[in-house]
Amino acid sequence: MTFDPNQSLSQEAVDERVDTAIEENNVVLFIKGTRHMPQCGYSDRALTLVGRHREEFEVVDALESLEEFRTALNRHSGRETIPQTFVDGEFVGGSDILLELEEQGDLGEQLTA
Repeated sequence: MTFDPNQSLSQEAVDERVDTAIEENNVVLFIKGTRHMPQCGYSDRALTLVGRHREEFEVVDALESLEEFRTALNRHSGRETIPQTFVDGEFVGGSDILLELEEQGDLGEQLTA
């Protein structure tokens, strides 16, 4: 069984999903995998860091159509990397930025702003 991470959604469908997730959620993470099964270390780190400060946040699995998600996210953040975190519609960063904010003691405040 092989896994093709770029198989099922049109760019238009992904654009709509990304736009809606960012607009309708206070905090949203776009990751590789799911909340219970992150598929890369960076996604796992982002989930762990956000989970330390918030119980409720949206998680979107970008593996469903990886290249389309990269394109859609780039429109909002100027970056194609995944994971990406948005708070109140604003791009915060990936797992590296979340870790930096955590080390500075600012992540909790950023996630509740």
